[in-house]
Amino acid sequence: MKYEAVIGLEIHSQLLTNTKIFCGCSTRFGAAPNSQVCPVCLGLPGALPVLNGKAVEFAVEMGLAVECTINRESVFARKNYFYPDLPKGYQISQYDKPLAEHGTLQIETDDGRRNIGVTRIHMEEDAGKLIHGEGAEDGGHSFVDLNRACTPLIEIVSEPDMRTPEEAVAYLKGMRDIILYLGISDGNMEEGSFRCDANISIRPVGQTTLGTKAELKNMNSFKFIKDGLAYEIERQIDLIEGGGHVVQETRLFDSARGITLAMRGKEEAHDYRYFPEPDLKPLVITEELIERARKSLPELPVAKKERFIKEYEIPTYDAGVLISSRVLAEYYEAVVKATAEAKLSSNWVMGEVLRALKEDNREIGECPVSAHNLAELILMVKKGIISNTIAKEVFAEMYKTGGKAHEIVSKKGLSQISDESALVAVIDEVLSKNADSVERYKAGEQKLLGFFVGQVMKGTKGQANPGLVNKLLKERLKG
Repeated sequence: MKYEAVIGLEIHSQLLTNTKIFCGCSTRFGAAPNSQVCPVCLGLPGALPVLNGKAVEFAVEMGLAVECTINRESVFARKNYFYPDLPKGYQISQYDKPLAEHGTLQIETDDGRRNIGVTRIHMEEDAGKLIHGEGAEDGGHSFVDLNRACTPLIEIVSEPDMRTPEEAVAYLKGMRDIILYLGISDGNMEEGSFRCDANISIRPVGQTTLGTKAELKNMNSFKFIKDGLAYEIERQIDLIEGGGHVVQETRLFDSARGITLAMRGKEEAHDYRYFPEPDLKPLVITEELIERARKSLPELPVAKKERFIKEYEIPTYDAGVLISSRVLAEYYEAVVKATAEAKLSSNWVMGEVLRALKEDNREIGECPVSAHNLAELILMVKKGIISNTIAKEVFAEMYKTGGKAHEIVSKKGLSQISDESALVAVIDEVLSKNADSVERYKAGEQKLLGFFVGQVMKGTKGQANPGLVNKLLKERLKG
């Protein structure tokens, strides 16, 4: 019997506000434990929450970006559960009346494009963080850091529309790209500011009834999410085909072993005993706020990718790489504007620029070579002032020093040699030293032309005009 997976994702993304969602404490990451807390986020009696307006604006922007309906009135609720890093004994979240509902996100995989439904986006506060000791020096204790408690979150809940791990990763990347384009979160998965839980079940192909689901946690990279889902699909299939049944439970992904492990049973859904938060009024979203948020939306990744393909006539792959971040896309467009060379610019940005940044573990915003200076270098190649080989040498120097292309070329005397008499002298020397190869070329081994070109380029330290070298070589060999 053939099975299909049914996957739904719950994404939690911290919002890039300076202060927490219900108090004025800083949200800065990396501070000393429990140094960014107050009576509100510590849950002390009598402390009252005050909603952060900037967090609301960010949440509305995200809702509009994925085509959700923004509810004009939403309600905060208390989600009751008990855990050491939840000081109040409840989390302020939204339940039956969320901020936004019924959206969609287009994804693209090797199987084509699909629309994945977005069930809801709601606002809530984050919990604190447990730090588990492992050595004898701390006695095996666990410690509680409440700096993260009350940090503003949006939770994005998908419809169970995904069928493969590849689709789930594409959806997750798509959401993260939008969040980064909007500038509402740093999307850092390692630090936990962008994280994801997955609900997964299997069913026979053609069946509409959902199977029993397992919830996967502890997946903080795209690779782990893909690997964890792939393993869980096979585990559930093997279990059913072996005569067993899937238990509703929460499981952890052990990335070192590549397997999922039972964390806790979940035979029945948790009863969180939701009820409206008595200390917060219903959240009313005005038409003015929605319109302001709509006008602030940038061109989003999917639309930008389609425009790049159509306007610049670059391959789909190139466009996908170049729109992977808003800053990278803006850098590329600035280079194209200055050079009027879309594909050549794409090659340089995707090649030399991204390669150097990766080796240096830098982001595009930290690139020492500005878009303007890269464009100058590309134009020097286009005009025949330097060869492509020399240009790569010049780029390396630009990246190292922050210098300009024309200054480096002038200082090092790297201008391309286009003087025919000077090149003929070098060509004649190469041909005289390789008389046997000349005879073989004349006997029909035309591929030796590349050898001669290489020798001339070597003799001129890469400064010869390649097109002119080819022309002169053919003339000399023919003569």
